[in-house]
Amino acid sequence: MISADICGDSAMKGELLLLSSMIFLLQGARGCPENCHCHSSSSFVDCSQQGLAEIPTDLPATTLWLNLQDNQIHQIPAFAFQSVPQLTTLNLANNSLSHLSPAAFQGLPHLQVLNLTQNSLFSLDNTIFHSLPELRELDLSSNSISHLPTSLSETWENLTVFAVQHNRLQHLDRALLESMPSVKLLYLKDNLWKCNCHLLRLKLWLEKFIYKGGITDGIVCRSPDPWKGEKLLAIPHELYQPCLLPSPDAASSWVQQPGSAHRGALKPTESHGSECELKPKPRPANLRHAIATVIITGVVCGIVCLMMLAAAIYGCAYAAITAQYQGRPLAPNHEPGKAEGKGLFDSSPA
Repeated sequence: MISADICGDSAMKGELLLLSSMIFLLQGARGCPENCHCHSSSSFVDCSQQGLAEIPTDLPATTLWLNLQDNQIHQIPAFAFQSVPQLTTLNLANNSLSHLSPAAFQGLPHLQVLNLTQNSLFSLDNTIFHSLPELRELDLSSNSISHLPTSLSETWENLTVFAVQHNRLQHLDRALLESMPSVKLLYLKDNLWKCNCHLLRLKLWLEKFIYKGGITDGIVCRSPDPWKGEKLLAIPHELYQPCLLPSPDAASSWVQQPGSAHRGALKPTESHGSECELKPKPRPANLRHAIATVIITGVVCGIVCLMMLAAAIYGCAYAAITAQYQGRPLAPNHEPGKAEGKGLFDSSPA
């Protein structure tokens, strides 16, 4: 009797274990979402060009590659991809994305490729990519991004490709690029780059990046006018004026007016402007050598002119003296010595 009960309990436990295993497998092998195409045991899910307005919620848990390109997705809420924790490649290109929740990509520790190109993004939260330590390729091109925070990621040790071309960037903080020690490809063209003193540190970083073998499509200045159309890397360092650092105390920018009717009356000090521009006219890098050459040439020419003047004065003086002597009448030609000698001989006694 006891043995029968034990056998019955064992059989029940076995059935429960089998049932739980089947449920787990069914969850892992969740069916393909409607209007999507799943390949290779749901590892590759293609939901492109389906007119989707939001992220599908019934994605297979084994999905590694998810293509949501060419849809009409406007926003991504927090934890939108928590059902696909093994995801390595996510393509969201050519949607209508204008808002990304700071936790939109939470739960994707293995994501390596993220494509957000051709959307309507204006800005990004400074912590949005902090949960993607394995990210290797990030494409933010063809958006309307005007500013990138310096802390998009604490450190992207594995990031090798970073693309932000075709946006509205005027500046790019060097600290952001320094958080990508392994980056090899950097795409920056077709932005509103303002080539003033604030871009000098980026220029120095790019020179070092290229020297180490990195590849970039370069930065072409859109302003100010003297540098419009010029490549940032072609502008000599000497043409940059140092940026003025802001005052550490905000109150220091205000001073009390002496003799004011109200003691509390304050006025701002003269501002030199944080938007320090480049010198308006380009000057050659070897300006000192050019000035030295001009000075030496002037000295030599001056000496030669003085010598020629002295020679002319000497010639004129010599000619005047010569002409003066040539104008006098010559004395009669006689030989007094001979005449006196002849007289003496004549007067001598015979």
